[in-house]
Amino acid sequence: MASPPQTSVGPPPVSTLETLIIDMPIATTVNTEAQEALYAQFERKRAEAAINVPTDDKRVRARLRSLGHPIILFGEDKALRRDRLRSVLFGLQEAGEIEDVPMKDVEKKEPEQETSYHAGERLLEARKDITRYSISRAQKRHEYQTAESKIEPRRQIELRKEIVDHVRSIDLWASQQASERSLVTVRFSPDSKLVTTGSWGGDLKVFEVPSLNQTHRFRGNGEVVSGLSWVPDVTALDNPTGLHLASGDGNGNIFLWTSTSEDPIAELHSEEGPKAHDGRVAHLDFHPSGRYLASASHDTTWRLWDVTTQKELLIQECHSDACHTVSWNADGSLLASGGYDTIGRIFDIRSGKIIMYLDSHIDHMYALEWGPDGHRVLSGSADGYVKVWDVRAVKEVASIGAHSNGVGDIRWFKGTDGPCVADLPTSDEDGFVPKKSGTLFVTGGMDSNIGIWSADDWRAVTMLRAHHRTVTGVDMSNDGRWIASCSMDKTVKVWGREDGEPF
Repeated sequence: MASPPQTSVGPPPVSTLETLIIDMPIATTVNTEAQEALYAQFERKRAEAAINVPTDDKRVRARLRSLGHPIILFGEDKALRRDRLRSVLFGLQEAGEIEDVPMKDVEKKEPEQETSYHAGERLLEARKDITRYSISRAQKRHEYQTAESKIEPRRQIELRKEIVDHVRSIDLWASQQASERSLVTVRFSPDSKLVTTGSWGGDLKVFEVPSLNQTHRFRGNGEVVSGLSWVPDVTALDNPTGLHLASGDGNGNIFLWTSTSEDPIAELHSEEGPKAHDGRVAHLDFHPSGRYLASASHDTTWRLWDVTTQKELLIQECHSDACHTVSWNADGSLLASGGYDTIGRIFDIRSGKIIMYLDSHIDHMYALEWGPDGHRVLSGSADGYVKVWDVRAVKEVASIGAHSNGVGDIRWFKGTDGPCVADLPTSDEDGFVPKKSGTLFVTGGMDSNIGIWSADDWRAVTMLRAHHRTVTGVDMSNDGRWIASCSMDKTVKVWGREDGEPF
């Protein structure tokens, strides 16, 4: 039999290697030109990435529209739209049609021209200031709660029964038509002597408590005064020309007021526009220190402001739909936000991180309110439920079917004897006295009812019925004497005991 042909598996002969080497193409200028083109493409991308463009998608689209380009392309998300705007701006800059400032050059500008870089510095300093403030408040609260833990349960139970019996005797005290259009919000002054209302017609009025005699009317608001917040611990009579409250309207404006003037003492403006927000300002809440203000808007953002310098510190884009409500916790370290996307978020302002999601509502979230204990927050929704969340356990701890047609507003009774106010509980011959602060909260419902609830077992104490349309706002005075409510029936009402005694 003939043997099979032998196949060589070793290296080719030298002559073959020489042939291969001779036939290999030598690097030419063609390769060099391709490399240069690739390098130029990388440089262009790097230059485009340095172009300063807005982070707010609405502003990105507005800029594209002003440049004559489509605001949305098929399949394009927010990130791709920002990249497209950068590319458009870079092309116009190359053609000499516009001048734009790349981010890498911002730090080289004169201090009075700096915007984004200084905003970062301001936010950093604010975070440090809030951290120092919140640590001090938390230490004070911890000392108070440590002392409170020594109170006998018997005394706690007796006090709760007294409060429940007292609250069940609350009835309508006074009623006043406050506007020609539906009312949106109502808030007591910190000293409980005044109550302020905002309406769909742009009216912002101040009334005496409990008579509801009008004492003041502010001018300059646009349509729908829906955001309203008093500076914590402010007393109008002691400081008649200082900052007393802030209001937000349907045009995206935020005004700062003193309660003795008809015109605002200041107006807040965004770094990138003539107004504070691009949509309706739905809710405002002052930081416990009184220096910072949080605003929730239907432009899907909430923002942080320094009212001392009247500067914008932070634009937080976190909601996929209208952001409707914000609330600070008692220490001033955490802020909760909620809106039409049904999911609330709790931010640690000291770090900027989200530490908890409030994700069990199935309809628009209209209200958020922190308790004076610093770790529990209430959320109210169009689904009719009030949810109780505990940040220590990082979970929902109670669900209350509060109103049949939705919850429009929530306020917790803060009082004058809790850890936010006093260093230690008051005492008598038997030791420390249980506090009234935080024992109740009140809700306003779209079923036209006002609910008063126990914060011990989350049960209804009583329901107040006098409005004949949606209750859009409620509040409890710090002195424990009065409850205020406002409604789409255009009236503001004050509720209390016939003898005017506190809870």
